[in-house]
Amino acid sequence: MVEAHGWGRPRVAVSSCLLGEPVRHNGGHSRARFLTQELAPFVDWVPICPEMEIGLGAPRETLRLERSPAGPRLMTRQSRRDLTAAMDDLAAERSPRLAADGYVFKAKSPSCGIHGIPLYAGDNAVTRNNRGLFADAVIEGHPLLPVEDEGRLNDAVLREAFVERIFAHARLRELLEGDWRPRDLVAFQARHKMQLLAHSPDGYRETGRLVAAAGVRPREELAEEYGRAFQEAMAVKASIGRNVNVLQHCLGMVGDELDPVRRADLVEVIGSYAAHRVALSVPLTLLRHHARGEAATYVQDQTYFSPYPEELGLRNHVV
Repeated sequence: MVEAHGWGRPRVAVSSCLLGEPVRHNGGHSRARFLTQELAPFVDWVPICPEMEIGLGAPRETLRLERSPAGPRLMTRQSRRDLTAAMDDLAAERSPRLAADGYVFKAKSPSCGIHGIPLYAGDNAVTRNNRGLFADAVIEGHPLLPVEDEGRLNDAVLREAFVERIFAHARLRELLEGDWRPRDLVAFQARHKMQLLAHSPDGYRETGRLVAAAGVRPREELAEEYGRAFQEAMAVKASIGRNVNVLQHCLGMVGDELDPVRRADLVEVIGSYAAHRVALSVPLTLLRHHARGEAATYVQDQTYFSPYPEELGLRNHVV
C-alpha cells in the first residue's frame, strides 16, 4: 500500500464489480484497469454491490427500471419481481453512513448507473435520462460528493477532474476529523488558495471569509460551513481561463527571481496553454523549476501544483 503523503488518502466507494469481484448478473465482473492498477495504490476502496446486498445472487436475473404512477420501479425482467422497496430500504440504511470522498458507479446499471438509464413502459424505453435507483438515492443524499462511472473515467478531462476532487475532499476530511485549531484551518486555506481560485473565484472568496472567522465563531458551526463552501468551490469545473489567471498570478511571484529570457519563456508557455497547444503540466513544471527563494516555498506549498500523486500523470492531456 502506497501512502500519498501530503495529498491525503481518499476513501472511495465503488461498485464491487469494477474491482474485479464476480458479482455481475452473469456471474462475471467488469474490472476497470484505471481503478485497479493506477488509482488503487493511492486510495482506500469501499466496495458496494447493492444488488448482492438485497439478497440477489450471481448469476441472477437481469433488472430494469419501469414506469409507474408512484415513480420508477426496479423489476426483474422475467419473473416480474418488484425489488423497489428492498433497494430503497438498503439505500436509506447505507447512504447516511457512507463515509467516502467519492464514488465510482457501474455504468448502465438500473441500480448503480448515473447517466442514461432507460425507463421502460412495456417493451419500450420511454426515457433514457435516468439514474439507477441506488445511485439516485446516494447522489440525492450527498449532493457534493464527487461521483463518476467507469465509462466516463475513460475521458482524460473527466478523469483528472474526478481525481482532483476526491483528493481535495480527503484532505478536508482529514483536517476536520482531527483536533484542528484555527491556525490549522488558516494553513489549510493558504495551501489551497490557488486551487480554489482555479475552480471558483467566488468560492475562493467565500472560504477566505469563513477562515477569517476562525477562533471567533463556534468551532463545529465553522467547520460545517467551511466544509460545504470548500466542496461547492471544488465542484465547479476548473477552466482554461481561470487556470491562466492562476498561472499568471504565480508568474508574478516567481518572475522577480528570473532573468528576462526565462520570464519570456514562461509567458510564452502560458500563452501556448491558453491557446490549447500544450497541456497544463507544461507551464506548471516550468513554474516549479524556476521558482527560487520565497517563491519556491509558496509554489511548493500550493496544492494547485500537486493536487494528487504525480505518478497518476493526469495533467498531460491538451484540452
